Amino acid sequence: MTIQTEESRISIEQRGQILLIGLNRPAKRNAFDRQMLDELAVAYAQLEDTEDVRCGVLYAEGEMFTAGLDLAALAPTIAASGEFTYPENSIDPLNLYGARTRTKPLVAAVQGKCLTVGIELLLATDVRIASANATFAQIEIKRGIFPFGGATLRFPEIAGWGNAMRWLLTGDEFDATEALRIGLV
Repeated sequence: MTIQTEESRISIEQRGQILLIGLNRPAKRNAFDRQMLDELAVAYAQLEDTEDVRCGVLYAEGEMFTAGLDLAALAPTIAASGEFTYPENSIDPLNLYGARTRTKPLVAAVQGKCLTVGIELLLATDVRIASANATFAQIEIKRGIFPFGGATLRFPEIAGWGNAMRWLLTGDEFDATEALRIGLV
């Protein structure tokens, strides 16, 4: 069992054979800093390593799923090393880096805004559901950066080339109805 503190960015609760993994930084709109990414990677390892857990559910505390990356917090880390690593024996939530991968099913449940790395997390899960009020956007293009979490590979696979390019190249927001139409949820 993971020990959580008031400083934890990820909440973990086992209910029967399901591991609930919550994005828990609502004061910062669940924006990911280094600590939150590391804690999520450790939570994914816990999902994989807990024998009596059969699947996981990724959800968010607060009004939005995630505002994406906390660029002010992450940019110096990425710039200094030029690479992205996770704690030893953890599992990369984006399923791009590291030796370990997740094999147990993971459901993502989205409410409110789901931006940038949020979509990339969804694309790396097995089942994706969204509330009627959910909205999505890959806004990296509007910031002059590129999606680094797998969206350029997985979004076209799931939504089709034209649909993926529309949203990746414009950075425009789309709603849950459109997400359903293109197969994101």
